[in-house]
Amino acid sequence: MSTTSKSRGSKRFGVLEKRLGYAFSNYEDLERALTHASVRKKSDNNFHYQRLEFLGDRVLGLAVAELLFEKYPDSNEGELSLRLNALVKGRTLAEISDELGLHEFIRTGGDLKELTGKRMQSVRADVLEALIASIYLDGGLQAAVDFIKRFWKERLHMADEAKRDSKTSLQEWAHSNRFGTPRYKEQKRIGPDHDPLFTVVVQVNGKEEMSGTGRSKRAAEQSAARAMLIREGIWEKDELAR
Repeated sequence: MSTTSKSRGSKRFGVLEKRLGYAFSNYEDLERALTHASVRKKSDNNFHYQRLEFLGDRVLGLAVAELLFEKYPDSNEGELSLRLNALVKGRTLAEISDELGLHEFIRTGGDLKELTGKRMQSVRADVLEALIASIYLDGGLQAAVDFIKRFWKERLHMADEAKRDSKTSLQEWAHSNRFGTPRYKEQKRIGPDHDPLFTVVVQVNGKEEMSGTGRSKRAAEQSAARAMLIREGIWEKDELAR
């Protein structure tokens, strides 16, 4: 890269580099990471973030998996997978993207004018993954890992919060193992209207159904989901006390 090009890139992206805590040697991949496909002038123009997003997703997954592997030495594979899902899902990525103010730098076509709304959350998440790939290609794996640790390490507690919701955890586990979406069915209701007790069963493809009880349908569903997570070895029985 010429000195002039580097100077131009540093001037354009200097503020972003300070936010990232990383200075680029070459700005081409960074610019590509911040370019939406709607900018394409021709159908064969691939100067946009989609390929980088693919790579960044894998780098992110590896780095976060290592963080979790080190922080939770006693967790089994299923529990680690649930924690990983909570940390790399679109909402988490969009939140970090917003912290960095990436929407200020994303180039889009005329059909994408508002990037900060909830509807564009997936775009902001995808751009962050592409950005991770651009750091990886420019500075190597360690540079990308250092960036990820800087913005994800303090979020490891989010995985603990997600685990308290057994329905969410069961759904993420089922999806990650391609079992489909869990299905809940009310099996029984007893007691007076002002103090009912519900029994609900949860069904997951290829697994024996489990039941749970509660004073509301929601509570019974959570109980059933928790029972299945424990039976499958994803949660330990002491999860009940958390």
